[in-house]
Amino acid sequence: MTTTQIGLGLAALGRPDYINIRQNSNIDKSKIAFKNNAFEVMDLAYKNGIRYFDTAPSYGLGEQFLLDWKNERQYQDIILSTKWGYTYVANWELGYDGKHEIKEHSLSKLNEQWETSKALLPQLKIYQVHSATLESGILTDTSIHKRLFQLKKKYGLQIGISTSGSNQSEILNIAKDITVNNESLFDSYQVTYNIFEQSTFDTLKNLKASGKTIIIKEALANGRVFTNSKTKKQLEIFSKTHNVGIDAIALRFVIDTLQPNMVLSGASNINHLTQNLKALNFKLSLEELELLKSLTIDSNEYWNERSGLAWN
Repeated sequence: MTTTQIGLGLAALGRPDYINIRQNSNIDKSKIAFKNNAFEVMDLAYKNGIRYFDTAPSYGLGEQFLLDWKNERQYQDIILSTKWGYTYVANWELGYDGKHEIKEHSLSKLNEQWETSKALLPQLKIYQVHSATLESGILTDTSIHKRLFQLKKKYGLQIGISTSGSNQSEILNIAKDITVNNESLFDSYQVTYNIFEQSTFDTLKNLKASGKTIIIKEALANGRVFTNSKTKKQLEIFSKTHNVGIDAIALRFVIDTLQPNMVLSGASNINHLTQNLKALNFKLSLEELELLKSLTIDSNEYWNERSGLAWN
C-alpha cells in the first residue's frame, strides 16, 4: 500500500528516563531488564519485517544494546543508523536532576563517538549529526564536513542530519547546500513531522523529490497525540473506523501525507510496537487527511510545549 517503511528507534529502549508523557514508570528499570526488553522488541520488529534500527550514544545504553543484538542475531539484511553530537550523562540515575544529555558538535566529539559507533559496521549504513542547530556550529564547520565526507567515502555510508526546533526547515535548506569536493554531503534527513508539527512539509517534499532519504521521528509528538483533547477525539473516531489505535492513525497520517522513506516507531515495549505496525494495514481517505491537516499548530507553540516536557 505504500513504499514507506516503519523503522524502530531506540530512544525509549536504552535509558530509564525519556521525554514521553506515556512512559510507564511501573516497570523494572534495571539495566538487565531494559536490555531484555530491548531485545524482545527488536526481535519482534525483525519478525514483522522491520529492518531499519536507529540509535545514538545519548540513548543511554541503546547503542550498546543494538550492537549486542546485532552480534548475537547475525542478521545480514538489517540497516543500522546511529548519530554523534550528544553525550548521555544521567548515568542511569532515576529522576536525574539536570540535563540528561549534553550537545557538542565538535570535531573531537565526532572522532570520539565514531570510535565506538563504528563497531556497528558493516550493517551501519547511515551516520547522522544529532539534532543540528544554527547555534551549534555544525552547519559552518568545514573541518567536520571534511571528516564526515571521509567517513562517507571510506565506509560507504550515507551521511545524515537530524533536526529539532521551530527552524527545522531553515536548517534543512542550509544542510542541503553543503558540499565537499563538489559533492553533496548529506544524503538523509531525520526530521520531526506529525499531526501537530507540519511546518517542514514543503521542504521535505522537495528533498525527497531530489533523491534524499527522508526519515520521520516523533510521529506521535512524544505521546501528546494521546492527551490533546481536540485531537484525541478526532483520532478516536478514525480509530473506530479503521479498527486500529490512535497511534496507528497518527503514523498513517505521516505516511499518507508525506510518503517518507521511513517513519520511526518509538515503541518502548512489544505491545506498543504491535499497535504501531497496524499503520501499514490501511489508508486514510482524502477527507480524513484534510481534517487531520487542520489540527496543525504553530511551530513555535509546538516546540515551546515540547521543551517543557519532563523526563520521566
